[in-house]
Parts: sequence; C-alpha cells; structure tokens
Amino acid sequence: MAETDFHANLLMNLRMALDMFFADREDVYVTGNIMFYYVEGDPTQVISPDVMVCFGIPKGDRTSYKTWAENDVVPSVVIELSSRGTWRKDLVEKKTLYEMLGVKEYYIFNPLEPKTAPAFTAYRLDNGGFTTVKIENNRVKSEMLGLELVVSGRTLRLFNPATKQFLKTSEELAETVGELLSENDFLKAENERLKELLKGQ
Repeated sequence: MAETDFHANLLMNLRMALDMFFADREDVYVTGNIMFYYVEGDPTQVISPDVMVCFGIPKGDRTSYKTWAENDVVPSVVIELSSRGTWRKDLVEKKTLYEMLGVKEYYIFNPLEPKTAPAFTAYRLDNGGFTTVKIENNRVKSEMLGLELVVSGRTLRLFNPATKQFLKTSEELAETVGELLSENDFLKAENERLKELLKGQ
C-alpha cells in the first residue's frame, strides 16, 4: 500500500491517467498494487508493483496477476513510487527481478525528493539487461507508452507528445467536468431566455 498521501495520490493519478489513455485499446491492461505471481506452483515468488502496464492481454478486473494464466505476458512498464524505506529495495532487489522477468521499462520515483539519491531513475531493457536512461530537463520518453514521464516537484506527470498536453489528474478532470456542467447550465438558461423572447414577438 502507498506510504504517504503523496504516494497514494500519485499512484491513483498515474493509474487513472494510463487507464484513460489506453481506454480504446482492449489489449492493454493497467493495474497496480496487485499481487503479481511469476512462478507457477510457488506462491512465495510474488511482488506487488505500484503501477504496471501489460500489452497483449485483455482488460478486466483481476484478484491477482499470474503470468502462466496470462500467456506468460509480463508487464512491459513498471513504475515504483519509492520512499526512504523502500528505495534501496526498489533500486536493487526489484530492479534485478524486473530485469530477469523481462520488463522492458522500469521507473523509480520518490515524491519526497531524497537528498542522498536521485528522485527519478529510468531503466530500459537492452539485450537482456537494464541500461540507465538519461533524464533531461526532468523528463524521459517511454517508448512503450508513447508518453513522456515528467517530474514536477513532488509529482510525476504523463505528457502526450502527440497532443502536446499532460494527461489530466483526477483534480483536473473534476475541474473540467465542473466547467462543462456550468457551461451546460448557462446554455440551458440562454435557450429558455431566447424562447421567451420569441414568444413575445
């Protein structure tokens, strides 16, 4: 589970944004904080990524993720939201495991901006091993997602180069819905006003 409000809000926004971005792709499964079993018959071989994106399998709610039940598909992208207590495990143990499993892109972000380690680290699978991806201007391009991951203070945002816009957070979506409802109310009122004017002619 998320450790702080920063982690919880970020996890929710990243999952929601990715879900909406891939809404029209029936072969993309986005999840997180789910029990991910990767060795059939051995329930001790399990991990729970904060955010993971799997390509080539159908959407749908699952109680857990088992590779052998998913045509041996492993996540293509994993994002771990790190903290002082989990950073070393994310950077060493989980990195080694994701590399062995064949995860194509692995990102580690600590929203609390640690002083002794990078707040954001990116890896890409190359010839069976992870190579560090250079992060420039606090952003990196995900080849798998077709999006850029951008650090802004304590937030990790997703930017769509095709539309030149950030994917919306839950707060931004709520604000947009509010604006649309207000506009709808205004149009209804204006429509009624025009009807009254026409009646008087």
